Amino acid sequence: MEPKEKWIRVIIEIIVNREKEAKKMEQASKKHFILVHGMGHGAWCWYKLAPLLRSAGQRVTALDLAASGRNPEPLNELRSFSDYSAPLMEAMASIPSGERVVLVGHSHGGYSIALAAEKFPEKISVAVFVTAIMPSTTTPLSTITQEYNIRHPPEYFLDTKFVIGQDHDISWTTITFGPNYMKERLYRLSAPEDLTLATTLVRPGRYFQNEDPVVVSKKNYGSVSRAFVVCNGDLAIKEDFQRWMIELSPEVEVKEIEKSGHMVMLSKPKELCCLLLEIAGKYQ
Repeated sequence: MEPKEKWIRVIIEIIVNREKEAKKMEQASKKHFILVHGMGHGAWCWYKLAPLLRSAGQRVTALDLAASGRNPEPLNELRSFSDYSAPLMEAMASIPSGERVVLVGHSHGGYSIALAAEKFPEKISVAVFVTAIMPSTTTPLSTITQEYNIRHPPEYFLDTKFVIGQDHDISWTTITFGPNYMKERLYRLSAPEDLTLATTLVRPGRYFQNEDPVVVSKKNYGSVSRAFVVCNGDLAIKEDFQRWMIELSPEVEVKEIEKSGHMVMLSKPKELCCLLLEIAGKYQ
């Protein structure tokens, strides 16, 4: 082989290797975000955040949990919290071995991502609780629920309707958010058009009295890195309660968004996107 041909071959190999390394680095920086909505909502509530994450080069999956959003499951056929969270568990089970996702839960969705962290800890790089119910490995979930109820008594829910049902040994409460509650508590700092959208898309939710939504362990859930995004001005999950949950889990990374209210993905999508990218970048 002529010296000139040899050098050309070497240069080509260098270029190919650099392209391979660049592709590896791109893949390493590209995260898969799985977004989990709160009670009554659906994948639609992430419509502002999801495109921002995708524009930043990230992969995004926004799920409809059972009997939520466009999911066809009838609410009256749900018999447990596991039934409700089944779409998320199916998505987690489908993630290939060796891959890890950024799990983001909002509000009541904190229960679901905690259940996923308990069942699939090896598939999660970080679980992010966005003004969400966050279980602790040191405190029973029943205690956290009781504290929430003390700080948010029934009259606090304004025109929300609660209907208790029972079928043999299964009992539940069906919750239908009232328009005044949505306006004054959930969407207080959101744009009027987002409130209008929500009033057409929000569905009734269900809470099961016969079981804790999730039982977490130090071995599984406790091994997953967690972060909490405090939402200032939230009247659905009050800020003092958010910080009380954080005190139960001092190992959790804490971020804050000012004047966002409860529906932060709608009121401050850019700020939330930046925080999620910052958090995700710290965990592989």
